[in-house]
Parts: sequence; structure tokens; C-alpha cells
Amino acid sequence: MNTTEPQPFYLDCDTGIDDSLAIAYLLSSQEVNLAGIGTVSGNVSARAGATNTLDLLRAAGRSGIPVAVGAHDPLRGQFDGGAPHVHGHNGIGGTILPASDCGPEAESAAEMLVRLAHEHPGTLRVIAVGPLTNLALALELDPELPRLVRDVTVMGGAAFVPGNVSPAAEANIINDPEAAAAVMTAGWPVTLVPLDVTMNHRFDESHRTALAEAGHPVSDALADMLVQYFGFYRSIFGEACAALHDPLAAAVAVGGLEPDDAPFVEISVDTSDGPGRGKTHCVRIDGGAAPGERTAPERASRVVLSVRDDAAAHLLERILTLPLRGEAAPHGAALNERIHS
Repeated sequence: MNTTEPQPFYLDCDTGIDDSLAIAYLLSSQEVNLAGIGTVSGNVSARAGATNTLDLLRAAGRSGIPVAVGAHDPLRGQFDGGAPHVHGHNGIGGTILPASDCGPEAESAAEMLVRLAHEHPGTLRVIAVGPLTNLALALELDPELPRLVRDVTVMGGAAFVPGNVSPAAEANIINDPEAAAAVMTAGWPVTLVPLDVTMNHRFDESHRTALAEAGHPVSDALADMLVQYFGFYRSIFGEACAALHDPLAAAVAVGGLEPDDAPFVEISVDTSDGPGRGKTHCVRIDGGAAPGERTAPERASRVVLSVRDDAAAHLLERILTLPLRGEAAPHGAALNERIHS
């Protein structure tokens, strides 16, 4: 993406391991002005997610980015305790980061999103990589929010493949189907980045080693976190690797990864109490046109089913540009040396 000025982004996350990779990617992206981060209960509680986020920002030398704690419980029911078997007891693979000197903002994540949308009307871009509770609450606070937000990218759902929590549903959506239903039908353009694409792109031991050898506090931490993540995914893939859910969605939102197959769709979410609860239904509205022939209906949503490039290679290369405190981001020969040394 070629822009002269960084674009304002709001990130909504439940900071576990792949969220941490997504944050590192966004911090490494010169196209991004990360105006605020909100946390929601999912991988961990919203409060624990905020702690993880603040500590990661400190390691990156970016403590000035505001972080707001969002919803602890979904719109219906209660937080189920998270996914320690996937992300470790603290959500980041047991990795201990130096504690941030900063605390979360006084406002809630939903309030932050509404405020940022009014401060950046028509230009604020939203990336949501956890349950969608905060976005649904923000819609309740300000029904005009879809008019103010440029677009929303959501990591979630299983469009045409099985879910990862139930045969029908993916974790972020099933953790709050009512919120997801509200977000998908709010009238803003949604780009859904589901398991259909994220399960096909993985970090393996070579990527983890490159992070460990980069000599940056954040890449060191990510390499350490990935030990836990690889351990979980070994039972799925049969080897030490992990799917790149959240960072892939971030890269699609920023424009670092270009969708290949991404049909325009109407998205709905099953909010019943039956076996389909949390299912994301995607109905194509582009008439089956070839990718080069597609024209977007106004404020249409789409589902990303594949991307054109090697997502793992792109994500690693971008994350390794994260500068040390007080450094400029490396480019050209310096970047090549960092990646291949």
C-alpha cells in the first residue's frame, strides 16, 4: 500500500500469542498510526489482555499508544476463562515481559472506539482479532459509528470449512455470537479473514529461530511465546508450527498481503442455541465473477479465502523491521542482513 501519511487504526484484541504477532506487525508497519488498542475477554480476560498489550508495547518502546480495557463478559452469558491450553497460563505462552509503567486508560474499549471514530471521521480503520463484544457495545453507544468508520477487518469465522471450537464455529465468533451478528450487519464494510485462509499459512521452527536471533526484545519474546503455540498446534499439524490467524488479518487490513480469492458476501451469524451456534454464513453476492471482474457494491463486505503471497515470509520480514528503541526501521541491505544472518 502506498500512502504518504500513516492511516489511523484501532485494534481490538484478546492478547494471546497470535495477537502479539499482530501487534508486532502493526508496530512495524509505516502505513499504520495505531491510535488505540482495546482488549476483550477471549484468549485471556480483557484485563489480562491489557496487561499483556501494555507490556509488549513497553518492550517495543511504544508505551505512548493508549490501551483500554473492554468487556469482560460476552453480551450473553459469562467469560469462560480463556484458552490456557493454547496460549499458556498468562496468554503469552508463559513468557514474562518487564511490566509497563503505564496503566490502561480510564475509558472503556467501546468508548475509545467511539471517540477515535469521531476524531478520525471517515478514515479510522478497525481491526478486530478477538470476540466482537467491544465493537457491538460501541454500536450501542453510537448508532452512527458505521458511517464514521472507514472499514472493519475481522479475524474470525469459518466460512466454507469446519470450525475450530465446534464443527460449525470458530473461537472468536462463538465466544460472542450475538456481538458478531450485530457487527456483521451494522452497515459498515467488513472484511472477514476466516479459518479458510489462516489455517493455510504457518510459522515453523525456521521462522521462530529467525525471531530469536534478531536481537530485539519483542522478537525475543515472540520466539519464546511460539514454543507454547507450536506445542498446541503439533497435535493438529503433526509438526512444530502454528497457524497465523491474527497477524494475517492485520496484514490484509494494512495492505501488506493482497487477497486473491475474496468474494463479496452477505455475512450472518447463527445465534441459536443449536449445534450451529456461532456459524458464520457467507452468501456470495458477486454472481461468481472472476477476481479481476469483481466490482464492489457500496460498502459491501467480503470474505478472504486466499492471499497471493507467502504470508509467513511477509509477516516475518515485516516484524524483523521493528526498530530498537530510538532506531529507525532497517531497510535494504540492513534488513537483508538481519533476516538472513
